[in-house]
Amino acid sequence: MNRGNAVRIEHDLLGEEAVPADAYYGIQTLRAMRNFHITGVPINHFPELIKALAQVKWAAAETNLELGLLPQAKAAVIQQACTEIMAGALHDQFPVDLIQGGAGTSTNMNANEVIANRALEHLGHAKGDYRYLHPNNDVNMSQSTNDVYPTAARLAMIIADDPLIEAIWELRAALNTKRAEFVDVLKVGRTQLQDAVPMTLAQEFQGWAVTLGEDIDRLDEIARLFSEINLGGTAIGTGINTHPQYAAMAVDRLSEISGVSFTLAPSLVEATSDMGAFVLFSSMLKRLAIKLSKICNDLRLLSSGPRAGLNEINLPPMQPGSSIMPGKVNPVIPEAVNQTAFQIIGNDLAVTMAAEAGQLQLNAFEPLIVYNLLSSLRMMTNAIKMLTSRCIVGIAVNREHCERTVRESVAVVTAFSPHIGYDNAARIAQKALNENLSVVDLIEQENLLSTERIEAIMQASNLTGPSSLLGEMPIEEIDRSHTHVIDDGDDGSANSV
Repeated sequence: MNRGNAVRIEHDLLGEEAVPADAYYGIQTLRAMRNFHITGVPINHFPELIKALAQVKWAAAETNLELGLLPQAKAAVIQQACTEIMAGALHDQFPVDLIQGGAGTSTNMNANEVIANRALEHLGHAKGDYRYLHPNNDVNMSQSTNDVYPTAARLAMIIADDPLIEAIWELRAALNTKRAEFVDVLKVGRTQLQDAVPMTLAQEFQGWAVTLGEDIDRLDEIARLFSEINLGGTAIGTGINTHPQYAAMAVDRLSEISGVSFTLAPSLVEATSDMGAFVLFSSMLKRLAIKLSKICNDLRLLSSGPRAGLNEINLPPMQPGSSIMPGKVNPVIPEAVNQTAFQIIGNDLAVTMAAEAGQLQLNAFEPLIVYNLLSSLRMMTNAIKMLTSRCIVGIAVNREHCERTVRESVAVVTAFSPHIGYDNAARIAQKALNENLSVVDLIEQENLLSTERIEAIMQASNLTGPSSLLGEMPIEEIDRSHTHVIDDGDDGSANSV
């Protein structure tokens, strides 16, 4: 970025510094670059935040122009610089680490300096010649970091939330496609990793699709909380150094520029220090992460094996799984999503602690909140896209294996319990387990139900949902369901109990 060793000299209250001549940032950004080496993740890692800052600065300049506080010539070039930044220009000029002291002041000043120096170029002046247009006096007019940064952060969350919701929709659609594909695949459902009752593979995939669909609605609802902003509150929410009409007008301008229907918070003092919307949104991302991780746990279990595991489904092979075990293929995509979920859960704790640590009229730890939430949004979006395209769409079922395990499993005994009685069903289940026999064969051998009745009960529709057979149970079969044969053992006779 720096051509040779050319520099320009800028000064602030701490003295003078040599800034690279071709840099659009200035002395305050330079100081922040030297001070903060925390994450190695600069502001430009998240273009949503830079674009949001530019939109806030544009709205402020236009409002100051309408109020007669900013000359037309300055307002026009500030707006021009902001539109360029919104289109993706100059993002490399935002090099400050996202985690920083000062409640986001370094981020705000970085934006002020880049916009000011680009605006100076449009006016025909050199970068750093702030006599003609100043980062603080002009670009930051009627503003403070303490209303600009929270407002831009909220807008950035709204911008970053849209790709996440789109990714969830795509994953949900992929799961529903598999549901339709697997609608007639009978398998064993499990509770506590033990055989429970039969179900279809479609029902399992439908459950995943439904739980993700719930989170689409919740994310939409919570993201709307970000539309309440404190723009115009300046330092602590009192609105010092603003025109009486500035706040309402600036919020209207920002709504027009961004396409988001922002409203002015009823108490700007409260809104300046409150991080409640961020906490709720982070919790919602954590909830989604937990659900995704559980789904991926299920995928890894269902595909475990292939010979010594459940082996009900096959995940698409993505890469060789071992440097020592030939032929091994691991469920790397679900594993990566699991790890993403763990990180997002950790990010939520960091957001919680940062929100709690706010003091008096400001939360100085908002940069950590912004860093973690934008990181979670990006990681979650990327992980869901990966899970959809590189796992879900390629899942295949081992149909015969699934149906054989149902036939051989003790899980079907639950469907017979209303017909032969709980005690009989429990005895049959225990005997089947102990002697490695079929539940169906034992019921038939003991003449507890007719072959026709057994086959009707074993129909998939009866095993995987409410049963119409219960309303048409013959009386004689109800009576017989409470009896079983006991062998006395000595004379070969049998007694009915």
